[in-house]
Amino acid sequence: MAIRKKSTKSPPVLSHEFILQNHADIVSCVAMVFLLGLMFEITAKASIIFVTLQYNVTLPATEEQATESASLYYYGIKDLATVFFYMLVAIIIHAIIQEYVLDKINRRMHFSKTKHSKFNESGQLSAFYLFSCIWGTFILISENYISDPTVLWRAYPHNLMTFQMKFFYISQLAYWFHAFPELYFQKTKKEDIPRQLVYIGLYLFHIAGAYLLNLNHLGLVLLVLHYFVEFLFHISRLFYFSDEKYQKGFSLWAVLFVLGRLLTLILSVLTVGFGLARAENQKLDFSAGNFNVLAVRIAVLASICITQAFMMWKFINFQLRRWREHSAFQAPTVKKKPTVTKGRSSRKGTENGVNGTVTSNGADSPRNRKEKSS
Repeated sequence: MAIRKKSTKSPPVLSHEFILQNHADIVSCVAMVFLLGLMFEITAKASIIFVTLQYNVTLPATEEQATESASLYYYGIKDLATVFFYMLVAIIIHAIIQEYVLDKINRRMHFSKTKHSKFNESGQLSAFYLFSCIWGTFILISENYISDPTVLWRAYPHNLMTFQMKFFYISQLAYWFHAFPELYFQKTKKEDIPRQLVYIGLYLFHIAGAYLLNLNHLGLVLLVLHYFVEFLFHISRLFYFSDEKYQKGFSLWAVLFVLGRLLTLILSVLTVGFGLARAENQKLDFSAGNFNVLAVRIAVLASICITQAFMMWKFINFQLRRWREHSAFQAPTVKKKPTVTKGRSSRKGTENGVNGTVTSNGADSPRNRKEKSS
């Protein structure tokens, strides 16, 4: 009588493949826990910290502004909880765009593995950049940043923010923090991980720096400018994957990329090097959020200049690589132009040509007709 062996396999509840395939559902359940916590009095106080913006201050109406009292916000340690919750929301939105938009396009286009990953990257980033550009431009217009550029440095420190301004920065930090687990969920190649970490780290460093140093006005303008240029690049790459002859978008992006770097440096030097340098209050005061001292200004300008130089170096290498690939692609087509000679020759000459040239019979052979058609 055969004895049945007990199965030693553990249930695949927390296996690697299960997490990858169902990470959006798992994250959705975690986010729902915080939302459901708002419904109960015991857990409402803890859930509010994650879901809503913290540190609000109500300013009474003045004679100049005879409207209702304004509610402004400043930053604090509780913002980390809010960033964590909206990081979960970003993961869910990322999964929705991937499943219902990008995957459907990938199945129709039949991309290779390399193009498949790049198409997904550009699709996700182009959607994020477009949304952030529209949102950031709305804030710039509503708060009169465009009509009055002196708002970038006037009345510093800008430690009080409107709801839209603070929520914009919380969303930006949440999105770029969500990019870390996405490296695991999207099965990013090991050789691509260092590049992605540098890419994500630069965004977090500059966004968090502008947020913590109360340079949120300057940071918003530079983000909108940078996101617009990046959106143009990724949308051009999407069109390029569908039609490899499409190159106009890259040409326009190359011009705007250089102009964007110059405009970023001009605005940064104008705001930090001239505007803040001439301000009356130049004392380091953590309680008031004033970081307008020489050392901080030098550090801010140095970080911006080094980042712009790094981006220009990457841009030049990218353009040189494209030029080399374009030259290498056109070189064989020039060499393969055969010269056709008239007259008949021996059987060997008609098949292989004479002295490197193709005869008329050789050109009309099925083998050569196939080569000519290709």
